[in-house]
Amino acid sequence: MVNFKSFISGCAGSALTDDERALFAEARPCGLILFARNCQSVAQLRALAAQFRDAVESDEALVLIDQEGGRVQRLRPPHWRQMPPARVYGDLYLYDREGARAASFAGARLIAAELRDAGITVNCTPVLDVPEAGSHDIIGDRAFSFDPDVVGDLGRAVIEGTLAGGVLPVIKHVPGHGRARADSHLALPRIDASAEELIEVDFRPFMALCHAPLAMTAHVLLPAFDEKRPASVSPVIMGEVIRELIGLTGLVMSDDIGMKALGGSMTDRAAAVIAAGCDVALHCSGAFDEMSEVARAVPPLEGESAERLASAIAELGQPQAFDADQALVLVREAGGSGSVA
Repeated sequence: MVNFKSFISGCAGSALTDDERALFAEARPCGLILFARNCQSVAQLRALAAQFRDAVESDEALVLIDQEGGRVQRLRPPHWRQMPPARVYGDLYLYDREGARAASFAGARLIAAELRDAGITVNCTPVLDVPEAGSHDIIGDRAFSFDPDVVGDLGRAVIEGTLAGGVLPVIKHVPGHGRARADSHLALPRIDASAEELIEVDFRPFMALCHAPLAMTAHVLLPAFDEKRPASVSPVIMGEVIRELIGLTGLVMSDDIGMKALGGSMTDRAAAVIAAGCDVALHCSGAFDEMSEVARAVPPLEGESAERLASAIAELGQPQAFDADQALVLVREAGGSGSVA
């Protein structure tokens, strides 16, 4: 495996610039994350993914995207299907558990087929956050349910459907963003639930799916465990909570370090998430000066972190055969005739 550095980067446009190619060739981030600004067509995405892998000199380098369905979907019609949000499957679960599991798997499998076709190997889904009444709608219908056991059950189906499509899933946002009453893109949410409440509800889906290959942190303050530092930069939460209590075994990336929930320079933020125990810092903006700053701030990906990446990559298999038409029927029946475009 190439000696990657401990970060995942964005890029500015639909093709790499000469400066981006040079930076990636020198720094070798372990992944590239894509947003709507980067996505024009299937052929263009294949070319962009190939450019990135050529630059870092590794076919194993990850190409990631957030393609949850609903509001958070970077690839949209006319080139890609509009898929329903997770809550559609959670609502079905109330009266048809097996149907909800099958539809969740089918939806994830359909998305994975589109991603794989475009050269994308990682989908940042499922959302395992458990919202509560009054929490900020940044999660909202991205969550399957208000019941942590339903979240875990359907999250497992999405993981299995994603892997069956030859794409890696990312469980998020560990240890839980559901109770937050602020959007961490804009401010640092403070969650004042007790340790007992967090363990019983928020952590529960992550515990159930603790062997997922990849995970993404939440930029939230949990005073029950650390009164001063957000989860992503807290050695206590990253170590004692996420690794030990919850038991996550896979590679853990931070959420985007460009979010306003974190403070300091990009150098400070990147160094802090790695020092706290994240395997990889995630930087999404595509702003070149920031990308360069992050590349300088993070260490090589080595030791247990490199082993976790290798283990994740080893789970990337060839897509299993499936009936796309039948999968579409299952998803449409779950969410009504307008759930898939």
